[in-house]
Amino acid sequence: MSGPNLASETAIRISEIFGPTIQGEGVLIGQPTVFVRTGGCDYRCSWCDSLHAVETRFRHDWQAMGVEAIWADVEQLSGGEPLMVSLSGGNPAIQPLGPLIAHGHRRGYRFALETQGSIARDWFADLDVLVLSPKPPSSGMETDWAALADCLAAAGDGPQIVLKFIVFDEADYAYAKAAAARHPQVSVYLQPGNHTPPPPEDDDARIDMEGIMTRMHWLVDRVVEDRWFAARVLPQLHVLLWGNKRGV
Repeated sequence: MSGPNLASETAIRISEIFGPTIQGEGVLIGQPTVFVRTGGCDYRCSWCDSLHAVETRFRHDWQAMGVEAIWADVEQLSGGEPLMVSLSGGNPAIQPLGPLIAHGHRRGYRFALETQGSIARDWFADLDVLVLSPKPPSSGMETDWAALADCLAAAGDGPQIVLKFIVFDEADYAYAKAAAARHPQVSVYLQPGNHTPPPPEDDDARIDMEGIMTRMHWLVDRVVEDRWFAARVLPQLHVLLWGNKRGV
């Protein structure tokens, strides 16, 4: 069930490690978290807000780190107090994260991972939370539904599993509803899209707050009118608090 060997089994490509801060979206919104952001992605979404962890032109900023080196940073940031560690990217499923998860679990930490569901890994079953976020039409990407199903199968009954969809417009909403119908046993989270990703070098990039809130109101109304009562609609809390700044 594992995905292709896209990374060294002894090193993990790291874009940044930061925190503690709060998780800004989805099922863990508001929860204190340390983020381990990996470098590299098999997607190129049109509205990506993490290009510094995606595009190969930034690969010279990524570090190949072993489990012990990563964990030293996590423990220094957390003060040795166990908390949630969020594995993000890019697409963190590219990286060999199984040993890191096992290492942290032995020390009482918990792990959440978010991926678009394009690569399945056996170690998904060892996560505490798996967020599958397939990308809607506005991203410009095509969804491999078989790969997404493989991700669910790989996770099995191990982690809490949720689906999270970014929604900009009616086409994205229809995509989210159809995708959720494929897996009715999985909880669904919807969030309005952020159309203004920052240049990677700009930590103070502004956001289109009016546009985000307009989409948020529309999305709430759309879900209620459609009587899609199983869906949860949430903002990106970190965007509302800090805009598109990195490392928060």
